[in-house]
Amino acid sequence: MAGELVSVAGLHVEYRVGRTVVPAVRGVDLHLRPGECLAVVGESGSGKTAIAKALVGLTGPGSRVRADRLVVGGQDVNGLTDRGWRRVRGARVGLVLQDALTSLDPVRPVGAEIAEAVRNHRVVGRRAVAARVRQLLADAQVPQPELRARQYPHQLSGGLRQRALIAAAMAADPPVLVADEPTTALDVTVQARVLDLLAARKAEGTAVLLISHDLSVVARLADRVAVLHDGVVVETGDTAELLRAPTHPYTRRLLAATPTAHRRGARLAGPRTTPARVRSPRPTGVVAEVSGVSKVFRGPDRQPHRAVSDVSFTLSAGEILGVVGESGSGKSTLAHLLLGLLEPDSGRIGLFGRPWSGVPESRRRRGQVQWVQQDPLGSFDPRYRVSRLIEEAGADRARVHELLDQVGLDRTLADRHPATLSGGQRQRVAIARALAPSPEVIVCDEPVSALDVSVQAQILDLFTDIRADLGTAIVLISHDLGVVHHVADRVLVMRDGEVVESGEVTEVFAQPAHPYTRELIGALPRPQDAYAGQPEGVT
Repeated sequence: MAGELVSVAGLHVEYRVGRTVVPAVRGVDLHLRPGECLAVVGESGSGKTAIAKALVGLTGPGSRVRADRLVVGGQDVNGLTDRGWRRVRGARVGLVLQDALTSLDPVRPVGAEIAEAVRNHRVVGRRAVAARVRQLLADAQVPQPELRARQYPHQLSGGLRQRALIAAAMAADPPVLVADEPTTALDVTVQARVLDLLAARKAEGTAVLLISHDLSVVARLADRVAVLHDGVVVETGDTAELLRAPTHPYTRRLLAATPTAHRRGARLAGPRTTPARVRSPRPTGVVAEVSGVSKVFRGPDRQPHRAVSDVSFTLSAGEILGVVGESGSGKSTLAHLLLGLLEPDSGRIGLFGRPWSGVPESRRRRGQVQWVQQDPLGSFDPRYRVSRLIEEAGADRARVHELLDQVGLDRTLADRHPATLSGGQRQRVAIARALAPSPEVIVCDEPVSALDVSVQAQILDLFTDIRADLGTAIVLISHDLGVVHHVADRVLVMRDGEVVESGEVTEVFAQPAHPYTRELIGALPRPQDAYAGQPEGVT
């Protein structure tokens, strides 16, 4: 224990749901020294976030925390009262959550929120608070800190919000920082900047507990890894050694589900368990053609903003086309144009050689182009059961069961409401609904960005099965270059509304021609960075 900032032995976290006690964490041991990063990895429901909340005293009502030893920031917090935790939280341990937009107060400027933390812990005198806020934002690599301090969270990009949240967590310079999924759903370049910032805090002596399901992120930042499964640490060790030679079957399964360059195109979730349902007749040739398409929006200042600029490409039957780029690059606008939800200001979009854009009658063929969104729960009517959600898209009851079989879901789920399903199950329902009208094209906008690595693997395998069985073309829009590299045949790289590079995926990733593409690929964290070659036990 000597010199340890975090020392946890026998940690248990339980939640009471009605009359039932649900164990979230069972007998976990952790330790962290200054300047060290420990990553806790595992799937949703493994207990990762429960550990993070226990270390900052925020497990909430209905919870019970007990431990043989619970030291945080060098202070014994076992059995601490709410008042005691308020003195510890922020001063001895800082917390960075995944969703900065909901973590920051929407009705206060960012600077006011950081200033509150500075004042609460009496970091500096009252007259020096504003200067301290600017310095914290600058230390968090937030450009124009004076301007950003006056802005509200919704006026900042996702990356700037996340860095502002880190600045607030570090306001009192706590010796321990707990980061719970701090880079999930961030663009690869923004993710790299946030990881660099956490690495800088670690280099200055801060102990970092990183909660993540992304082994690529873990490989880049963590010194040690603890693998959590069903509330129990099943394996722990040095990051490089654990990724190179995992010993527990669960760890090996997580690694096998992670897209890597040497396993491009391979099944990530194991052998196929659903029967092939080959479509007859299968579509052939070019199914969609985009020629010189542009779209302009006007901002609040009435100035024109070119969201998509002179984009051209073709899409063939059975092809998976990846579209990558940072937030604001025009990816989602392009998706809406392909779906016919927006009309281009110039250029044309054709489907099977017939006009798709600019022709009202083409909407009668809307079933030929379907959409799978990032958040399926938000796109479902919460009143409807799964069966009605799929029937709405043009399927009878027998077809509903067939589609559920096709996406690997039990038929009994047809009578469930989507809110009772897991994230992976909901995404499969969304895909089943998209398949109902037998479309020629499916547009997938960030369909796996919020999913655990094992669930992500199942969805990516499902996309390749759909392509192989039905000949359906898929447009996969993603900020995750690893996902695109794994499943796509070709890739478009977008920046500021333009396609700056395109081509076969393997060629673009091996020899990127545009500086922006090189920047994106260079910022991509890879789990294999922590070891040389194929992990032992992973095939």
